[in-house]
Amino acid sequence: MTVASPPALPTGIVDAFATHVARTRYEHLPPLAVAKAKTFLLDTIGVGLAGTSGPHFARISRAAEAWGRGEEATVWGSGLKLPAPSAAMVNAYLIHCLEYDCVHERAVVHPMATILSAFFAWAERAGGRGRPVDGRQLLTSLAVGVDMSGLLGSATTAPIRFFRPAVAGGFGAVSAIGSAAGFTAAQMADAYGIQYGQCAGTLQPHAEGSGLLPLQIGFNARAAITSADLVEAGFDGPHDVLTGQYGYFNLFELGQYSPEVIPDELGRVWQIARLSHKPFPSGRLTHGALDGLRQVMAEGITAADIASVEIQAPPLVKRLVGRPDLDNPPANYAKLCLSFVAATLLLRGRVDVPEFAGDTVLNDPEIHAYAKRISVVDDGNPDQNALAPQRVIIRLATGGTKVIDLPEVYGHPDAPLTDAENRAKFARCCGWAVPPVPDARRAEIERMVDQIEDVTDVGQIAKLMVSDG
Repeated sequence: MTVASPPALPTGIVDAFATHVARTRYEHLPPLAVAKAKTFLLDTIGVGLAGTSGPHFARISRAAEAWGRGEEATVWGSGLKLPAPSAAMVNAYLIHCLEYDCVHERAVVHPMATILSAFFAWAERAGGRGRPVDGRQLLTSLAVGVDMSGLLGSATTAPIRFFRPAVAGGFGAVSAIGSAAGFTAAQMADAYGIQYGQCAGTLQPHAEGSGLLPLQIGFNARAAITSADLVEAGFDGPHDVLTGQYGYFNLFELGQYSPEVIPDELGRVWQIARLSHKPFPSGRLTHGALDGLRQVMAEGITAADIASVEIQAPPLVKRLVGRPDLDNPPANYAKLCLSFVAATLLLRGRVDVPEFAGDTVLNDPEIHAYAKRISVVDDGNPDQNALAPQRVIIRLATGGTKVIDLPEVYGHPDAPLTDAENRAKFARCCGWAVPPVPDARRAEIERMVDQIEDVTDVGQIAKLMVSDG
């Protein structure tokens, strides 16, 4: 495959992103970016289908249906037809509600949840209006969308104070849609301005374990379609929305940013190739502990052999998942409590979707007792957004010590899941869906993703994501 030279970029950050989106074509994508786009397309579809087991799916669907039904786009799993913005909101919730979707670690952003939910709903509607979006455009849109979200987060030096996955993800989603809609650079700049007027997301639901956390991804996915629609209607927006006096970096990131990474990498280092898998449906910041423990468990060490576990990790880990274990935690809280998640792996042998469904594990007194043996220590890393390196120190009941050093955590692009592991996760996710996805349909989804370049209307993928029940 011959890769064309990327277009030259202007120096202003908004203009640089807008030009990148407007000019990038499938032919500009290197093979690695194409391969990773397919990998995380399959992964995101899988976790979205598994999200139909999420605790608030039915409630959110009922609310969205009450706002108005329509034939524009499909809610995954149920097959409910809604206007595209509403379908995007519900499907974004599905993707993120289990804490199983991929992440851009350096940015502290889950870009695919917002991007894919918004893009699929918009594309399904476009196909119904006689403007189908093909598979090559899908791959291009995913790439430029993740570039936007990933580089927005990568440019900040501030500790995360708001729900960056939702806000930065929304900018990525409108980038993806604008690419497919054929927006000019000027139209993309307008779209960013309109998106900025709608974006929001707080970390308070993260702290409390509230179901609002994944729904904030949905709010920004819905906003992305609204932004694109307003641009197509001829509405304009403010333009200096990233570095202006009241722009994103100065308002959301409190003026703590180093924008050099954007011109250095935009169109050169494809951010979709820097995404990390989530091998476990828990906060990514809990995965260092799980990685270290799974390594010693592979040596035959069991919970009974372990007196205590100490995780030495960057301050981001300590601040967001070093929270106290609660006796009767909401599932969303438990997924973001490192000591609970690690104790679950030690005592149950796995951490997957069923471990957070119902009260069997969440209220297990043995797990909660064991969680008290597990601690997180801030290692003093000056990077307020770093996940690694980490050190897992396991003190054995016999008096010995095991130390696992993790330069990267399992799932990172430098410590990736294999293709077989990615497909195995997809199969498990299809099994966790309610009702489970039949094997024949699962195989058809995999085949379509593998051959996505040949798909003439990606909106048709939604037909494979609907229950027979």
